[in-house]
Amino acid sequence: MGEHVGTRPVENGYVSIGWAKLGDLRAYSDREAFKSALADCYPEKKAGSRPVDAGILYRFTHQMKAGDIVVYPSKHDRMVNIGRFTGETDYVADDQDGYPNRRRVEWLGHFPRNDFSQSALNEIGAFITVFLIQGHAGEFLAKVGAQPYQAEPVPTDLAPEEVADDDAATVGVSRQAEMTTGDFIIRQITGKLSGYEFEELVAHLLECMGYTARVTPRSGDGGVDVIAHRDKLGFEPPILKVQCKRKTDQTPRPEVDQLLGTLGDGEFGLFVSLGSFSRQAVELERNRPKLRLIDGEQFVELLLEHYGRLSPRYRSIIPLKQIYVPDLQG
Repeated sequence: MGEHVGTRPVENGYVSIGWAKLGDLRAYSDREAFKSALADCYPEKKAGSRPVDAGILYRFTHQMKAGDIVVYPSKHDRMVNIGRFTGETDYVADDQDGYPNRRRVEWLGHFPRNDFSQSALNEIGAFITVFLIQGHAGEFLAKVGAQPYQAEPVPTDLAPEEVADDDAATVGVSRQAEMTTGDFIIRQITGKLSGYEFEELVAHLLECMGYTARVTPRSGDGGVDVIAHRDKLGFEPPILKVQCKRKTDQTPRPEVDQLLGTLGDGEFGLFVSLGSFSRQAVELERNRPKLRLIDGEQFVELLLEHYGRLSPRYRSIIPLKQIYVPDLQG
């Protein structure tokens, strides 16, 4: 599912799949029927991709059963959602996200990406929409108590269940490179910087963006960790009051309300978190023009955009080099 679905699948208990032109997927009984329908409904797609797409559609519609465990990494909040299929299938013709075919899920837990090994994250970052986790199933099952976790050597000879066409594979590799870089940046920050040092990094990043910023004293800050402004002396509005959270889980609305309570005339609130924000907090941002929320995904994007201006200290903590990857979805 694309990033635009937001929190709807988690809040409403489902995972879904696209190919809306095919209609209700339950009308197709086998892979050959899916291949034929794909050729009719999506003639612009390469013929070589049809076996892969047919396999995905067949697996989603007919192979997944009640009781099976599903792992859904949601990109918009950098969370890994783990649940159990209930066996119910829905077709929502007017689905607002363009994913009309749904499988109902009872969610068992929602975990920050940092809770998992990088190799496990790489496996669930595959370009195939629906696939069987082979190398790290135990790590995900243990997270929801489905079985005790025992670290085992990861097989090196795992073959993908399907072989996609070159363009699809290239898109998948590019996307995984971006996600892996984000994972690395956040792991470096959480592993090598204290909470106060993270506040200093946020202040430095704001300076790289053209602000003058200072970190407030460690105690008695009233929920404000950094103060930033455009003029050198800090007398002229607007003034930014920034709260920083070096955590990768979800920030609830009350913490955002605390920051809003510190704002006076000519002051704006900026909340920076390495995790995500609750739906209530996001809705609050939409209704408060003086509030801005920066989650982990957005923080990584800002850091990458201004990486060349970072001091050598931070570039040594987060060592990166610039590469170019194909942008076939652009």
